[in-house]
Amino acid sequence: MSVEKLLKMNVNERTEKKSNLTYLSWAWAWAEALKADPAATFKVETFKRDQYTEEPFMTLPGGTAMVWVTVTMFGKPMTCQLPVMDHRNKAMPNPDAFAVNTAIMRCMTKALGLHGLGLYIYAGEDLPEGEKSPTDDEDEAFEAQYMESLRDASLNGIEALQEAFKAIPTSPAKSRCWVKHQASLKAAAGAAK
Repeated sequence: MSVEKLLKMNVNERTEKKSNLTYLSWAWAWAEALKADPAATFKVETFKRDQYTEEPFMTLPGGTAMVWVTVTMFGKPMTCQLPVMDHRNKAMPNPDAFAVNTAIMRCMTKALGLHGLGLYIYAGEDLPEGEKSPTDDEDEAFEAQYMESLRDASLNGIEALQEAFKAIPTSPAKSRCWVKHQASLKAAAGAAK
């Protein structure tokens, strides 16, 4: 596989949303990196704390920290940095080991993006380079088929809405529909209490 193929790979089915950010599963991303280049490696950069100790993060003013990860693919090293963040995606003072580990794996995934895998996520785009844009006809057909049942389900509460949504086959149109209508559907489900 090449960088060009990684740039075109659609990773949307392997992402998760947290607040307003999209995350790519690090385990899946690393597996794809190894498929693309079996010689791929990643290295967590370390920083001297004192003459005897190295840490996998750099301490910054205010007690916050930054991690650095280098991913080498196709013989080319690419290094990314990422702050150690809390659940609100704010730099965390005095981070614990779990927060540092989480930041390292997110940073590794970000470095994989520099090699092409999921790079479009960091650019805020919906689809990878070269992929055909969804058509309005697909979205209209999806909404014509499923929106009435979703609205009906929302009138029975959030659990009914969730079950009705799960029953719909996964598709790009389903994802776009949810982004477009989730606020009104959730509001109707909340009012049904």
